[in-house]
Amino acid sequence: MFRLPAPLSRVALHCLLGAAALTALATSPGARAESGGAALEAALRSEVALVFDLDEEAVLYEKNSDDLRPIASISKLMTALVVVESGLPMDEVLTISDDDIDRMRNSRSRLAVGTRLTRGEMLHLALMSSENRAAHALGRHFPGGMPAFVRAMNDKARALGMRHSRFVEPTGLSSENVATSRDLVKLLRAASRHPLIRDYATDDTEVFDLGRGRRLTYNNTNRLVKRDDWEILISKTGFINEAGRCLVMLTRIDARDVAIVLLNSSGSYSRIGDAVRIRKLVETAGQTLALAATGS
Repeated sequence: MFRLPAPLSRVALHCLLGAAALTALATSPGARAESGGAALEAALRSEVALVFDLDEEAVLYEKNSDDLRPIASISKLMTALVVVESGLPMDEVLTISDDDIDRMRNSRSRLAVGTRLTRGEMLHLALMSSENRAAHALGRHFPGGMPAFVRAMNDKARALGMRHSRFVEPTGLSSENVATSRDLVKLLRAASRHPLIRDYATDDTEVFDLGRGRRLTYNNTNRLVKRDDWEILISKTGFINEAGRCLVMLTRIDARDVAIVLLNSSGSYSRIGDAVRIRKLVETAGQTLALAATGS
């Protein structure tokens, strides 16, 4: 696939994705796609959006990217990072207790009190299906309990340079778990370095044995992971009223590792639609740059 040298592709792609400041390219063939950026902004249902090329360290598109927002279950990526890097045994059996019941929002769970699963299975459920009781149990079984786990989450955020982020619990049910979209790109990059997190976050469906002959099928909350035309390396969805519908992904688009952050999207499927629109525009920008480079 055609790939321009990094300096040119960084500038031109930014232009094509709606960077009004680069109007100096208005007479170039690449500028014909500039209107696509404006169309994208008009079509996006997410209040916050950031598209970041990890290969070139370049922002391809941004909308309110410095806003500090509640991130809902995107928090579980940090939960996973702390658990995996703690070195705690993944085969240790943990038990769901009454303490893991959500009394803040009364969210539903199919994990009854007394359910016993390994730490790895709890992590799998938290990442793939956004299971709140599983995420809470992971924090509760951390050495030092929940206070120590939350401290570890915030310590890790600081270590990653997530200067604006703050965590108060491991599930994302609290609206006090906040971050900027730029911080979340750093979290995506760090989480993607762990194969276990990548595998669990992008698994489309799994059957779990809950004991006493009870088996339950869980599915991924991001339906794009089931699609063969998407190469998703890591993914997490989230929703609480204060955060709206959220989606973060690291995916391959046009031979690039691209981070997509979408926060506070309205409508059940709007974050998925926004991701599809963003991918189409990035692909179109690459094709237009190829024409520009050949003088077509």
